[in-house]
Amino acid sequence: MIILAVLILALDQLTKSIVVRSLSPNDSAPVIKGIFHLTLIHNRGAAFGILQNHVFLFALTACFAIVLILINLKKIRFEKRFSLQKLSLGLIMAGAAGNLIDRLRLGFVIDFLDFRIWPVFNIADSAITIGAILLCWAFFREPKTLK
Repeated sequence: MIILAVLILALDQLTKSIVVRSLSPNDSAPVIKGIFHLTLIHNRGAAFGILQNHVFLFALTACFAIVLILINLKKIRFEKRFSLQKLSLGLIMAGAAGNLIDRLRLGFVIDFLDFRIWPVFNIADSAITIGAILLCWAFFREPKTLK
């Protein structure tokens, strides 16, 4: 799962770098007009832009989450080769690390995926969301393996 997390982290940082070089803040480029755009946003808050300008709080929370995930992954590394729990934790860790890098380096998170009916987000946000959904699914599917 560490390899998956590193790949997702690399994809997140690469896509953010490409968008930053291609667009100015708040600029938008349609990919599918009216449906999907690339829109560069500097998000200084949490999900949906709430709690603006709390960089230290978000950085501390991300560090805490990453440490907890690494501890949990270490505990379950000798269990079966693949598990939904490992996958979900790897996704959440990659997403938390991707947004943490932005916050520490820039003071904000780079968001750019704009479906026009949802707030603008990024690859890291997607990994966190998918990981959280899978973790909930794993909890209901394999409740005795989650501790």
